[in-house]
Amino acid sequence: MRRLPEVDEAKALMLEAMEWSVFKWLFEKRRVRETADQANAALDDLNRVVKARWRSDMKAAYKELLAKTGVGSRRQAEPAPQNIDPEVRVLAKRIKDADEAAHRARMDAENTFDEAEKQLNTGMAREGCQKAIRSWELHEKAIRAAEAAPGFDKVKM
Repeated sequence: MRRLPEVDEAKALMLEAMEWSVFKWLFEKRRVRETADQANAALDDLNRVVKARWRSDMKAAYKELLAKTGVGSRRQAEPAPQNIDPEVRVLAKRIKDADEAAHRARMDAENTFDEAEKQLNTGMAREGCQKAIRSWELHEKAIRAAEAAPGFDKVKM
């Protein structure tokens, strides 16, 4: 997986922000949120690009899992193609689990930041920084897993 400058910048800012006073947080919270949003958007975009390069059977297996959990499309689940290799289904499940872990970590970080802002609590804001960094690491891990899918063409990235 290539390094994303938006994520590197956000991680550096979060590490710096862990040392801020409550007043610094008040003045910089918007920049922190915008930088975090940019990092999340860059990771989401890369994730979409990687999954668009999957073979059709991998896409079908992943889409099947999304339909079973009601994530993504609101349409009725289509019948599962019978010709998908069981190993592809297992890999799709691992990738989906990694995606879900990254999403949960992201939501946890955002909730922690929201609560820290309400309480003007720098300790909680520092915790939010750590959680945000961890969420980006999990998202990067999920993308690396997606790149490992059968037939993925890394050269074109």
